[in-house]
Amino acid sequence: MSATLIRARLLSFLRRPQSRDDTSSYRYEEDGGLLVEAGRIAAVGPYARVRADAPAGTEEIDHRPQLLLPGFIDAHLHFPQMQVIGAYAADLLEWLNTHTFPEECRFVESEHAARIARHFYDEMIRHGTTTGAAYCSVHKASADAYFAEALRRGMCMIGGKVMMDRNAPQGLLDTPETGYDETRAVISEWHGKGRNHVAITPRFAITSTPAQMEMAGALAREFPDLHIQTHLSENHEEIRVTCELYPEAVDYTDIYAHYGLLGPKSLFGHCIHLSGREADAMSEAGAVAVHCPTSNLFLGSGLFPLKDLLRREKPVRVAVATDVGGGTSYSMLKTMDEAYKIQQLLGERLNPFESFHHMTLGNAEALSLADRIGTLEVGMDADFVVLDAAATPAMALRMEVVRSLADELFLLQTMGDDRAVRETYVAGRPMKTGL
Repeated sequence: MSATLIRARLLSFLRRPQSRDDTSSYRYEEDGGLLVEAGRIAAVGPYARVRADAPAGTEEIDHRPQLLLPGFIDAHLHFPQMQVIGAYAADLLEWLNTHTFPEECRFVESEHAARIARHFYDEMIRHGTTTGAAYCSVHKASADAYFAEALRRGMCMIGGKVMMDRNAPQGLLDTPETGYDETRAVISEWHGKGRNHVAITPRFAITSTPAQMEMAGALAREFPDLHIQTHLSENHEEIRVTCELYPEAVDYTDIYAHYGLLGPKSLFGHCIHLSGREADAMSEAGAVAVHCPTSNLFLGSGLFPLKDLLRREKPVRVAVATDVGGGTSYSMLKTMDEAYKIQQLLGERLNPFESFHHMTLGNAEALSLADRIGTLEVGMDADFVVLDAAATPAMALRMEVVRSLADELFLLQTMGDDRAVRETYVAGRPMKTGL
């Protein structure tokens, strides 16, 4: 199989940056070379060195002066919600009942699910996202469509058939038994096929009875290596209703812990209003709080205490995500722009190196996939994105006076969108061209 040499400025993180000046937290090559063979990174470093060692017949692609980073990673999305983005509602529960649940009922139809899956992955690629963790609908057909399209494109994706057996329209309800059986079937058919990862996905405690939570726990025991994804402490009314439905629980987090769903591969969307006890429990279990800033602001859910969770005595692992369609953009750049503003409102600072670490290595670590994605290292899957900080006239004008990598990253974060994504590579193949 032929090799491809990509020439560009290269940026990849080694750990979470502590400040703008923490240059030891990342590697940067002003004139870098990235050699790709069989979908993996075969060599990386200064262009001249990589070029000298490349095999005869290597194809070259020159992206200078653009900046090449690992592909963006989105830790929480809802693939059936593409057609409810921006739907008007007062808060989370009204938004779910008025817009989201009726839309998700349509995913019983395989053709509809397949059509939306194609659009979903187009938007991922358009915005530079090469890996995501998504909720399908309650229908197995939606999970089949989601994973089939991921397989067709060769993408590394996490997803799960939602389990929900109460407090939703009849067309969106399964039972404890069918939720278990169909999730098991999705695991059998799709987990490990290509780059697919199946997640056990009870939507949240409001829409699952204790009997269904028991079934989700049974799946977690049978398949301990699988991800678990659900929602936690997004909205005050949600918390109140949940605790009324589970009066024996100490708090919301305790519900998931009781059913064996709190562990190092558990991804909890939102986690805005955790108590100290809940944060300690998540820290001790190694569970992940997934920050969804555009969604939290759009639905008025609250301000996520990112810095507090990271620096507490028992720190909580954190990921970042768009939460499409409660979130209002597919762009991880826009996501981190809003994350920055939330921290500003909380009197905190989020420097641009931190933001880009969160989108790449940070999210790869949160998803327990850092052995395959998230960095530009030899042996890693060749998923990467090429960014242009002069992609629009306004950005180009600002770039005229940018003098540092930090300021370039901050410009990309604050003004960038899909137009700033020059190309998206999945397993070494350019995917955005032609969309």
